[in-house]
Amino acid sequence: MLDLVVNKKVLNVLPAPLIVGTIQFGIGALYCALVWLLRIRPFPKLTKEGKKAVASVGLYHSLGQLASMISLGAGPVSFTHIVKAMEPFFSALVSGIYFHKWMPYQVYATLIPVVCGVGYACLKELNFSWLAFGAAMASNLFFALRAVMSKSALQSGRAAGTNLTPPNMFGLVTWAAFFISIPLALIGEGRGFEALWSAALEQVENTSHFLRAIVLSGLFHYLNNEVMYLALGSVHPVTLAVGNTMKRVFILVASVLVFRNPISLQAGIGSAVGISGVLLYSLTKQYYESLEASAPTSASKAKISAKKMTTKSKAKVGKR
Repeated sequence: MLDLVVNKKVLNVLPAPLIVGTIQFGIGALYCALVWLLRIRPFPKLTKEGKKAVASVGLYHSLGQLASMISLGAGPVSFTHIVKAMEPFFSALVSGIYFHKWMPYQVYATLIPVVCGVGYACLKELNFSWLAFGAAMASNLFFALRAVMSKSALQSGRAAGTNLTPPNMFGLVTWAAFFISIPLALIGEGRGFEALWSAALEQVENTSHFLRAIVLSGLFHYLNNEVMYLALGSVHPVTLAVGNTMKRVFILVASVLVFRNPISLQAGIGSAVGISGVLLYSLTKQYYESLEASAPTSASKAKISAKKMTTKSKAKVGKR
């Protein structure tokens, strides 16, 4: 949450989302390199398949984060994260297509209030921006692809490489995203960045505080996503997306308190409906997962009972 608030403050002064996002990737990459050099964590080694997986996840991570930065730069934090509350919908769709494993329709039905709530919240939003909306939606798609591909790589075991723990996986993904984002940032904002940087330095009262804010935003972003990868190693990608959506409640509150962005009654109602839908999804999914887990146990009990009946009947025949 802190990285988003700091991001918005930086973008208000330096409206170059692609370059700021790339700098953040670089800061995260340096952090994980330091962790490996100091041997705090074992250095990961990738196979050919692992390199392909990291490259593809790095692409989605780069595109997702840069799209988020564009959305944050084009509109208020509150609006961006109202739209990004639709992330579970994208994760459910991508996860089903990729893993060929679909949940019961009742679980997917609970995502309808999420979509409708977000749509209602954005319908007459005071700070509506098509650029912010489109970039946030693109970010949802790219982050859904990132989560699903990352989960697949983490589950592949030694086929992808050695020492490929969730934090190490994200460290490699950050390096890949950093290299991928450099040409995108230079093509998109390279020519006008010098003028934007000069204007930003004229606006800030303390240059060192401004530079510190950029470094902190990159560090907060890296650590936040590293924690997310630790969670991804244990949960379904859609469940992780739901957790991210619940996190957006705190982001909305923080954005109102810090930036004084007005939120209309309609946006508040729509957000409440969407977030309630997320909670309903979580409870419904948990219920059907418990049923699925108990089904094999019931089946095995039935088999044991059938075997006992067969044994008894054979014993009776033998006695006769």
